[in-house]
Amino acid sequence: MLRSVLWIGGPPGAGKSTVARLLARRHGLRWYNADAHTWEHRDRAIAAGHPEAIRWEAMTPEERWAAPPAEKLAMSLHHERGPMIVDDLRVLPPSPLTVAEGTPVTPPVAGTGDRAVWLLPSAEVQRDRLAERNLSPRVLELYTALVREIGEQVTEYGGRKLIVDGHRGVEETVAAVEDHFAAALAEGPVATSAAERSRLLRYANQAIVAQHRAYFARPWASGDPREAVRAFACECGRAGCEEQLEYVVADFPAQPGILAPGHEPGRSPR
Repeated sequence: MLRSVLWIGGPPGAGKSTVARLLARRHGLRWYNADAHTWEHRDRAIAAGHPEAIRWEAMTPEERWAAPPAEKLAMSLHHERGPMIVDDLRVLPPSPLTVAEGTPVTPPVAGTGDRAVWLLPSAEVQRDRLAERNLSPRVLELYTALVREIGEQVTEYGGRKLIVDGHRGVEETVAAVEDHFAAALAEGPVATSAAERSRLLRYANQAIVAQHRAYFARPWASGDPREAVRAFACECGRAGCEEQLEYVVADFPAQPGILAPGHEPGRSPR
């Protein structure tokens, strides 16, 4: 157990990233987004000679998604990436707390105490949220397999479940997760100064940039890196700021201090 980490797991479409991002910004936490380390983890698995990682990398995208669901699940490295996440977190400073979220966050990785929770969407919620992403039926096969795999494992280990069935909005879901983490948040430590909060936001933003660069470095990558647009957190560091700004990833400023209009470092908008 890493006492400096709060864990949020669950399948795609559960709202993990949104909840973790808001928790981190409101409470002065570091946000570790497992999705932003996908290619880094795959490179580690390849270097270690993991057969499913090597197989996946050698296939075309069409071949990967045409594989049976069980093979897609194995090649996703769902269980193998959990220990890699732990390795990443061990080298981070113990202060402030880190909220770590991602599909590979499993009970054997996170434990099942008051510092871990799994967001499990109902079939209807996951279907509606994934439909917004315009995914192919073969991608949805993998995501459906992950819902079943994660739900069964959380039940087996007795992990805390938070069912996302559409009756709670985002704010209510965040509040429910806050309530589960209340003792840990009270114990801290958390970032209190604008400068420290700003550094945490830069950390999360840089992880997104690194993820895209690692993807586009692959020989089979599709798309134009000069057209990839993502939302990044305003780095003013002010408590209560939840503004996001869109940048072409290739043009993301190397220097810290991206600010929403009217924001200044540590200050409210004018």
